[in-house]
This record gives sequence, structure tokens and C-alpha cells, in this order.
Amino acid sequence: MRRTKIIATLGPATRDAKMLDKIIEAGVDVVRVNFSHGSADEHLETVERLRNRARAHGRQVGVLCDLQGPKIRIEKFKEGKVFLEEGSNFILDMDLDVNAGTVDAVGCSYKQLVDDVKRGDTLLLDDGRIVLWVDSIDGRKINCRVVVGGDLSNRKGVNKQGGGLSAAALTEKDKEDIKLAAKIKADYLAISFPRTAADVNEARELMVAAGGYAHIVAKIERADAMDNIKEIIEATDVIMIARGDLGVEIGDAALPPVQKRLIQLSRTMNRVVITATQMMESMIENQIPTRAEVFDVANAVLDGTDAVMLSAETAAGKYPDKAIEAMDRVCIEAEKSREVTRSDHRINTTFKRIDEAIAMATMYTANHLGVKAIASLTESGSTTLWMSRISSGIPIYALTSIVETRRKVTLYRGVYPVSFESHGEDRAAVSREAIDELLRRGAVREGDLVIITRGDLMGVGGGTNAMNIVRVGGYLEQSIDPNEIINNNNDS
Repeated sequence: MRRTKIIATLGPATRDAKMLDKIIEAGVDVVRVNFSHGSADEHLETVERLRNRARAHGRQVGVLCDLQGPKIRIEKFKEGKVFLEEGSNFILDMDLDVNAGTVDAVGCSYKQLVDDVKRGDTLLLDDGRIVLWVDSIDGRKINCRVVVGGDLSNRKGVNKQGGGLSAAALTEKDKEDIKLAAKIKADYLAISFPRTAADVNEARELMVAAGGYAHIVAKIERADAMDNIKEIIEATDVIMIARGDLGVEIGDAALPPVQKRLIQLSRTMNRVVITATQMMESMIENQIPTRAEVFDVANAVLDGTDAVMLSAETAAGKYPDKAIEAMDRVCIEAEKSREVTRSDHRINTTFKRIDEAIAMATMYTANHLGVKAIASLTESGSTTLWMSRISSGIPIYALTSIVETRRKVTLYRGVYPVSFESHGEDRAAVSREAIDELLRRGAVREGDLVIITRGDLMGVGGGTNAMNIVRVGGYLEQSIDPNEIINNNNDS
């Protein structure tokens, strides 16, 4: 079973029911709804169709709504595009009409850009394909010299090398779209260009006010965010390493070590991490990925990412299902490596919560006892999240009656959602029901060892306080007292 989760962006290529069936069959775990494109009605209709098709396949597929964020772009050219010669002069004019761009000047959607730059700054257009050096500021005009030229067309993005743009993370459009995400009942909400923990907190407050329950995803795509990265990770539930804008701002050569650091830091801080952007971009047009793309996906898996994401490959590509199938193959092969299935994560840590201690004890035991599966009876999914931070080849099944929890865990590495409602009146009866469910799914068979985690009070979130080791067909072998675990840690 593949432990790393696959996120596919929905778009024109994946809106109809037939293609949704194909990507579900190919193994998609979470879909991304990009609020930069499409109308509210289109998004509502597409998500409803996706959930209907997922139910038809007996699958849980999570939904991640991605806010557009502040779009810092040039405006349009009279002729649609221009060619900028290296060494020539070019002006970003805040007051120029939106359709009046020429080879000499173009307007800009972000009028405060003129206040955020100074002589000597470097501006990067079209994902860094065009490089401008800021020569001077003249009123509302930014006079530049072209360092790297080429074709430049309408509405291309603008970045400042090294960061430092003051645009707020949440625009008025984003605030309205948060209400839409709540209406959609999104499982995750991604914030574009956050710079501080305050940006994350604001989005969470707006989501709660709108009646939503989505976990927050902080997209790390500004150089400024790296200065506050621990605070951002602490405030959020998930980070997305958005390598497009981030790579432009910090430089492409700096990106690989930053990616590795962010994955490691997120896992250490018990947060989920997504690796995104251009992972299999050649498959927009081709049926197989390049070898470089295969290595890229595999390295992210080896580093411990929870999920890998497809963007244009599934939103507008010719072969959305094949892109998912290719990513699935690569993830499964990479997960066979020993470093993916063994861990010394937090081995010397004192835990602060009983349910957290149970999760850590479960994974240590499972990795050293030949356990076939872990069945976590959970309300919030917290215990399975902590378990998924530990490298292991053992599947973790989140057994819960709460559909929102089942959708959330679709993003957790190595965790699989199971619809489960116990009718037992004691622990032994609940254990039998849990084992019967795993047997029904073919996840275990007679004689296998299984660990079951649960709380004394069923239906109470954060109450996991027991771990049972059972043998299929034999039942209870051992029960561990969580208070003893806590006391032992405190004594050490």
C-alpha cells in the first residue's frame, strides 16, 4: 500500500464524471480546488460531483481549497506580448492603462510595488524567465534595465529577489473565498504567500467564523516566510512547499536544501508537509515522466513528505490519470527503502499528553514486534497524525464514524480512513469489531498481530489512553497503562 499521499488539482481536464472516476481509480487521495480560476458555482458543482464519484468507489477523497492570494502581476500589452532585449530599458508604470503595455513600459496590478523597491533591487518576471535590475524610482514609475531578456506576455507574475513585498496574505477576494470553502465543507484551506503566524491565525479565525472546520495549509512561497518559519509551522496544521514562487525568490540552487529542511522541521514539529510544483510537469503533454521528475518525486518521499502534488498535470494536462499512476509507482518504489520504514524520531523526548505518548509507544512497538496493522479508534484523528510522524511500513487505519475526520486523514502519510461505528459495550467487543473490519477489508488475516488504540470514553476527542496488542483469532495479548508510560518518562 502506498503511504505517501497524492494530491491532484482539479481543472478543465478533470471536471467530468468519467475522468473523476479515472483519477479515483488511479489512487488520488486529495483534490485541490484552485480559487485562482473558475466561479463559485463551478467549484461547488465539481466538488459535489467528486464526492459522489468517491462514494460510488467506496473511497474517501479529501478536498483542499487553495486561495488565490495577492497576485502581483504586470498588466497587458497592446500586441499581447513583447520581446525585451538584454541591456534595454523597461519601465513598470503604476499609472499606465491596463491594456497599454509596449516594449518600453507596462502597467502593474500591485500599485504598492513602487513603495517596496529601491535602486539595486532585482525583479523577476514570469517565474524568473525575465530579470530586471531596478535603476531608479521616478514618481509612480520603476525604471529598470533588462538583465535577462526574452518574450514577455500579458499578466505575468512579479517577484522581488530576496523577498520584501508588503502585500497582505489575504485579499478581499480571499476573505469571500473562505466563506465559499466553508460552504464546500473543505477539509483543508491553503493560504498563499503567508509571511507570519498572524496570517495563518487570521485565516483560521475567518474559517471558524464562516462555520467551516478546514485545517489550515500555509504555502511557503515567500523568502520572508523563511525568517519566521518555526512560528508559521507552529500556527498551522500543514505546510506546502510551493517551489515555484519560493524558488524564484530564494534562487533555484537554494531550493533543494530548503525543501529538505522544511520536511524535516515539519515532521519534528508534528505537522503535515506537502511538496508541490512541477513534480511531473512534462506529463502535461507526455504519457511518461522524465527521469529527473522520477528522481524529484522519489527524493521527496525519501525525505519524508506526507504528500506530493500535481498541478497543471491534472488540471489541464492531456493525461491526468496517467500522471497519478506514474506518481503512484514512484512513491511505492521509494517507500521500499529502509530509511522510509525505520525511525528514531523523538526517541529521547518526554511527551506532554497521554494520547501523544500512546501514539509514540504504539509505533515503537509496531516497528519492533512484526505488527501487521494498527487500528486507531479516533474522533479527531490526532493520534493517527502523531503516529504518521514515525517512519514505518505498517499501515495505520483511522477507524471513526466522523466523516470530517476520515477526510482529514487522507493527507496523513501512511494513514487510511475507515468508516467505523462500534456497537460493542466493552473493550473486548470493540476490539473484535475493529479486527472484523480489518479482516473484511483484507488488511489482516488469521494469526497476524494488530495494535488497537482507543480511549476509555468513546466519542471524546483527544481521549486515547490505551494500547492493546491483539492476535487475529486469539485477541488480547497485552494492555499498556498510559499512566505508567508518562511516569516512566518523567522519572527519566
